[in-house]
Order: sequence, then C-alpha cells, then structure tokens
Amino acid sequence: MRHELKIDDRTLSYLDFGGPGRPLLALHGGLSEGVAFKALAQELGDHWRVIAPDQRGHGDSGRATAYDREGYVSDAVALLDHLGLHEPVALLGYSLGGLNAYHLAARHPERIGALIGVDCAVEVQPGQSEWFAFLRGLPYTAPTTGELLAAAGPVGGQIVGAALRRLPDGAGWRMPFHPQDMLDSIEGCRGDHWDAWLGSNCPALLVHGTDSHALPREQADAMVARRPGTSYAPLDGDHFVPFRNPRGFHRAVSEFLATL
Repeated sequence: MRHELKIDDRTLSYLDFGGPGRPLLALHGGLSEGVAFKALAQELGDHWRVIAPDQRGHGDSGRATAYDREGYVSDAVALLDHLGLHEPVALLGYSLGGLNAYHLAARHPERIGALIGVDCAVEVQPGQSEWFAFLRGLPYTAPTTGELLAAAGPVGGQIVGAALRRLPDGAGWRMPFHPQDMLDSIEGCRGDHWDAWLGSNCPALLVHGTDSHALPREQADAMVARRPGTSYAPLDGDHFVPFRNPRGFHRAVSEFLATL
C-alpha cells in the first residue's frame, strides 16, 4: 500500500507491502522507484515486511534541493522514525540505493541489523556515469507520452516506459524523475566510499552481477575481503542483475535473510 510523509515541505512517498514479518527497508537504484521491489516482497511473503520508499526526486516523491548522501540518509532515517522502527532493521540497497544503504549503516549502526548491498560500488569513477548521457537535454514534461519516449531514446525508453506520470492538470505527462536531479545525483555518487562501507559491523551480503559495468570483480572481491562478516553472492548478469536474473537475486536475498 502506498503512503507518504512530509519532510519539511517535501513529500516522501513509500510502499509498505505489509505482513507480520520483520521489517526490511529496501532502497531502489537511480532513475527507479520503490515498486521495483514488488516481486521481492512477494517472494519473501509473510517472513519479511518490505518497505520501499521512492527516494527523493524519484517516482511519487518530491524533488529536493540536494542529492548528496546526507540528504538521502536523512530521508531514510525520517521514514524509520515515522514508522516507529527504532529497533535495528534489515536494510537492502541496489546501485544508488546500495550506496545510500551502507552510508546509512555507517552513520546509524544502532538502526541497522543487517545490510544487503546489490551491485553497489565503493569506488565510483567519472567514466562510469556515461551510460546516463541520455539524460542531458531530456525534457521533464511533454504533451504526450510518445514525445517523452522518443526524446529518451532506446536506453531511456526502457527505463521510463512504464513509469511516466500524468501531470496534475491532466494537460500532459512528466518523467518519473527530473533529468537534472538525476545528473546531480550521479555526480554526488562519485568518489571513494571505502570508509562508509567499512563503517558498520552488522552481518552483510554483497550481491554482484559478474558482468557488471558498475562494479568490477576485483573491487567486489576487495569489498568482501576487507569487511568482516560479509558474504558474497555472485550472479550471472550485468549491473541490472535484480531484473535480469530475478530468480537468482531473490534466492540470494532469501537465503541470507534466513540466517539472521
């Protein structure tokens, strides 16, 4: 079920898939939204209560003035407080969401009981963002969905095709994110994040698409080796492994959560 909370004058929208199980906070990747975890929530059934926000600037959540780690992490903490989840929860994050997740675990270790990072790097280099070049010059709104999809091209169209939103006045459509916000968010990810990855000591799992362009195998191996208590789940697939290989992804997450 979809809910929302207000943070200052901004809306944070989130999906709470419900159930009697333990809470699992799931943070989606860039240019995505919380509904991306619908299949995972169904797979976990009543064992886990999956809560998946549309992170700032994504989906049904409002735009923000900044897309740095501080902003993303503070939104997640505000959501946990809003839900009354003060005991440690399990935390999963994919790509951008994975980066936000391990920063959250490092800054608030008392709130996080287990960490699952899904194809999230700790060394983000400028060249790795060129895949998102289609965002440059992309319109935010248009009178028809066809115009937005044509502007996005084949790469962008695959991402936004089913996620376009009708404008409140009904006079057109908008992207599920503002292109400039996403460029700012990508820019904010660049750099060395080893301190944050190593800044928590809860049980952790790194799910890795072995053909990923975003997380080289050598870096994934080092992340597992340098962080105590971290398991490794290599899966056939690229950076989009949760969606290219959903069966393997669901199995890896379920098996790790069963050990907690």
